[in-house]
Amino acid sequence: MLSGARVLVADDDPDLLDAIVEVLTRAGAEVFQARDGAQLIDRMAEDGPFDLVVTDIAMPWMTGLGAMRAARLAGLGTSLIVMTALRDASIPANVKALGGVLLRKPFDSAELEAAATELLAKRRVPAGRTKD
Repeated sequence: MLSGARVLVADDDPDLLDAIVEVLTRAGAEVFQARDGAQLIDRMAEDGPFDLVVTDIAMPWMTGLGAMRAARLAGLGTSLIVMTALRDASIPANVKALGGVLLRKPFDSAELEAAATELLAKRRVPAGRTKD
């Protein structure tokens, strides 16, 4: 499903980070980890490019949204899944503006894998062609 995809996962909750890494690794992805916004930026610069970034919003140093805004300004069009337990009404619009998919916590592994698979399938369709 995610075979060969390079995925960066960022979350400051070590248990959730480990669980997400396990799900994506089992699905065939090569997964890198970041524990806060600073590591997210560092990993993107040092280990990128990535096919997909999965990030929490509320993290120390810099939010996941802030880090991805910086990545977009730098021209990185990496597919994006944003996870949050926050109920701020502006979050869906902010995620959409970044071209991302929002997963509300708690979510299950099937939801995560489906969102990742869908986003990566869209990236693999050549420009100007539709998926059969």
